[in-house]
Amino acid sequence: MIIKDIDFIGSFTKNKQCPKDGIPEFAFIGRSNVGKSSLINMLCGRRSLARVSKTPGKTQQLNYFLINKEWHLVDLPGYGFARTSKFNLRAWEKMIEEYLRLRENLVCTFVLLDLRLEAQQVDIEFINWMGKNEIPFVMVYTKADKLKKREIEINQERIQIEFLKYWNDLPQQFVTSSEKNLGREEMLEFIKGVLNSLEESNE
Repeated sequence: MIIKDIDFIGSFTKNKQCPKDGIPEFAFIGRSNVGKSSLINMLCGRRSLARVSKTPGKTQQLNYFLINKEWHLVDLPGYGFARTSKFNLRAWEKMIEEYLRLRENLVCTFVLLDLRLEAQQVDIEFINWMGKNEIPFVMVYTKADKLKKREIEINQERIQIEFLKYWNDLPQQFVTSSEKNLGREEMLEFIKGVLNSLEESNE
């Protein structure tokens, strides 16, 4: 897939405020500071499409981008640690939960995991919640450029082993690096494949 144009549609705080155009949506979410904004910028071939910050919790709304006039990229707030009040954190959790559970246009969620770390409890809980609610998702490992090739394989296997304590099978997975554009082509081809399948099912 070649990304030719990107339009910022808007930022929303409630599911019912989101676009009602029926366009397929691909959401991106992960623990705060997992490198989500950098990955979105890499995927779209833009330097500042999503705001990059060293301070967790900068994304506070459902941010919509229309890609090639055919699908929405939805940048969701991160879960886990963020420097804000408990009231704001609960409001974000509610907003994310309602979007993921109720959004009819959502076709797949990319859940980001830091490849440098062991499986984090907050990631395990979130992914298990996704499964419990039957929300389609794939797993995206970030920051692979910080590791050697063998370390990538070892860390990925360790994370998989931890998740397989709860799952019989894991969904599709992508290893990425925003610094080296690693995984970009594979992720875009995956999105293209999903869109093609949707088109065929609607014919």
